[in-house]
Amino acid sequence: MIEKQVRSVFQDAGTAGWLHAIPLAGTSREVDVDADEPVVMASVYKLPLLVALCREFDRGRVDPQSAVRINPASCTPGPTGISTFLDPITMSWRDLAASMMTVSDSAAADVILGEVGLDAVRDVVADLELPGTRIVGGTADVEATLMRETGTSTTAQAFALISDNDQVRTVSAYDPAYTSATTPRDMTRLLSLIWSDSVASAEQCAFIRRLMGMQVWPHRIRAGFPFGAVRVSGKTGTIGAVRNEVAVVEYAGEIPIAVAVFTFAARADLALPAVDAAIAESARIAVTDLRSGRL
Repeated sequence: MIEKQVRSVFQDAGTAGWLHAIPLAGTSREVDVDADEPVVMASVYKLPLLVALCREFDRGRVDPQSAVRINPASCTPGPTGISTFLDPITMSWRDLAASMMTVSDSAAADVILGEVGLDAVRDVVADLELPGTRIVGGTADVEATLMRETGTSTTAQAFALISDNDQVRTVSAYDPAYTSATTPRDMTRLLSLIWSDSVASAEQCAFIRRLMGMQVWPHRIRAGFPFGAVRVSGKTGTIGAVRNEVAVVEYAGEIPIAVAVFTFAARADLALPAVDAAIAESARIAVTDLRSGRL
């Protein structure tokens, strides 16, 4: 039984796990491992945020090529992207979106969220009928809450504290009832709508797919498909013990398969390669099973 195999992979890696996988056409088959359970989104929330931005492009409210001046010193802290820069920069909105998606740039995401507004992201969730998804804010909001709950004065201190396995910490960033949350099924639905040009114009949906295909991280779902003829377009999410990825796996000449994998590990080390490998292996098992149905 495929679901049992996937659960075994999660158990062996020392993590709870939730998964949903579906072909994007032609069949009602699925792989469901607690796919309707609420899970923490982490940076996966940047995908509906990107949809909201692309809708603003379509409406003419935001010019994708207009220049945005950004001072890194005033940005949301993070390990990648704009916040690591030393000097002020100027970028277009579409290049900000590229940084947000390809290297999971949280500073870029918060600049974008400030432009489109939280209500626009919530409208995306409502319009696309994602009933298990709730967006409560951006990365800056999560980090501010995390510092308050851990009694720290910097995000680096807060993340160091929640990554210390000798400390027992309960933080809202780990609880889907209090932070941005979704379900694996909602995320495969969102992926299917993006791949069918149903979330925005065909031009903007192609833009979203392009950015997802440029994500630099190869250590989660991509690692399950280390073949040149396979395209994996995804978005990761990470915060402490939470490690996620949603992606579309495309074998040449076959129907694409959407897969969403969310995990919550027993440990919160900054690096958890066994959990990353479990995300890859569980996705491989699910996609291989769906491909076996002669899609």
